Amino acid sequence: MNLASVSSFGSILTYPTPQQSKKPNPYQSHQKVFSKSNQVIDFTSSKTLEIRKTCECFDLYNELVPYDKAWSWQKNIVKEKKELIESNEECPDSLIILQHSPVYTLGTASSEEHLNFDIKDPPFQVFRTERGGEVTYHGPGQLVMYPIINLRNHKMDLHWYLRALEEVVIRVLSSTFSIKASRLEGLTGVWIGDQKLAAMGIRVSQWITYHGLALNVTTDLNPFRWIVPCGIQNRQVGSIKELLRQSQPSNGCRKSDLHHPDDFQLIDITHNSLIKEFSEVFQLEVQHKTNPLFELSEKNI
Repeated sequence: MNLASVSSFGSILTYPTPQQSKKPNPYQSHQKVFSKSNQVIDFTSSKTLEIRKTCECFDLYNELVPYDKAWSWQKNIVKEKKELIESNEECPDSLIILQHSPVYTLGTASSEEHLNFDIKDPPFQVFRTERGGEVTYHGPGQLVMYPIINLRNHKMDLHWYLRALEEVVIRVLSSTFSIKASRLEGLTGVWIGDQKLAAMGIRVSQWITYHGLALNVTTDLNPFRWIVPCGIQNRQVGSIKELLRQSQPSNGCRKSDLHHPDDFQLIDITHNSLIKEFSEVFQLEVQHKTNPLFELSEKNI
């Protein structure tokens, strides 16, 4: 997903909730890595004494939400925010974080030439959306963040917004896993070498954002073989789990001698870090909201 486009929950499968661990995070590091890009943006100069605006967070990170339901939900929230703005009422920012059931999505620039399957007989559901960018895959083990924010309260600049989303992921990888990630000139997303860990595709309507970013944590990467991810040839897709596995020392240590978080713990650790870094980069106070599933079912979204 490379380009920015300007312009009732049904059945939901529960993804087992990891137990919150009180043990220190073995991957925690206080070192921050800020990658170079073709545009210098300072995300550290905000005034810490300012009262932060609030951001309501619908946190479904341990659930598999069908893509079409989440998509409709986002558009409904955007509509509500537009109505608030037209009425000169306060328009707080929102954040949805979740996982999706396996699905392929195409953006406004997508070409079916980047599908390695018959569109009439796909391995998973396919949705063509209004977000920017090319084809990508969503599935279990991938954390998806949908910030629905009013850029009037931040910076009315789409390049700034995309760089800010990248910064969130770069900080997560650095501070939580000591992984040095970077941006690649001319491409959107977060990279480790030639492996893309986080893809981004957004839509902005009247300066309100939706769609967002997807970070591969424990994702099965095989479904990416059925597409040309983000339409980028000769590049790979990676995950945090695979990077950590590759970085394990091969010095004869038994696995029992090392701390190896399981998939659920890794999702849990990454989720917590994403919320923290999102709050810091966008200077927002994240307030978790009550699970909206019953409310959404009543609205037949």
